[in-house]
Amino acid sequence: MSAARPRIRVVNPNSNETVTRNLDTALEPFRFENGPEIVCSTLAEGPYGIESQADVESVVMPLRRLVEADNASDAFVIACYSDPGLHVCREGSSRPVFGIAECGVLTALARAGRFGVIAIGQRSIPRHMRYLRQMALIDRLAGERSLEISVAETASGEKTLARMIAVGRELKDEDGAEALVMGCAGMARHRAPLEAALGIPVIDPTQAAVTMALGAVLSAQPS
Repeated sequence: MSAARPRIRVVNPNSNETVTRNLDTALEPFRFENGPEIVCSTLAEGPYGIESQADVESVVMPLRRLVEADNASDAFVIACYSDPGLHVCREGSSRPVFGIAECGVLTALARAGRFGVIAIGQRSIPRHMRYLRQMALIDRLAGERSLEISVAETASGEKTLARMIAVGRELKDEDGAEALVMGCAGMARHRAPLEAALGIPVIDPTQAAVTMALGAVLSAQPS
């Protein structure tokens, strides 16, 4: 734990600054007086959007180097739904590192029996399924459906929310999802209106991860 005000660093592993700004806005409610500082940053070496396994693998070691070099932060959040480099970064630091997919799914399980995931594209789904099988949680998944748009479009596209509502309704009404996880950090600004439209819990996985990071940092503070 650092001697100064505790800090949580949220890292956007893609190089799209719009995604990082949207994350920063979505995390504003988590900032409070005398609480830990929450800093959002962009991995400059990352691709513009992480949309394939190759994109995921390309940011693993840059993330590890970032975590190892940052001695001012008390916890890290990797803000990409593929959790790239999560275990590699944990191996390289004694400070807690949180992945938004892991935290988002665990939060959904605390809210509902079965959850659904909104993915950005169809080719993301097999990757997410592999991860859920590794977590032994595939039986709790009601379904995963894709928007078939890019990461950039989730962050700034004008029609993104309407598409998310349509897909969310399919997950709720046809697949039986009782809660939804947004499967991309770029969707952050759409959580509240999506939840209002669907009437079931909608989890922003970055908010879920920061909630867990806050718990870890605050519990480490001297009483």
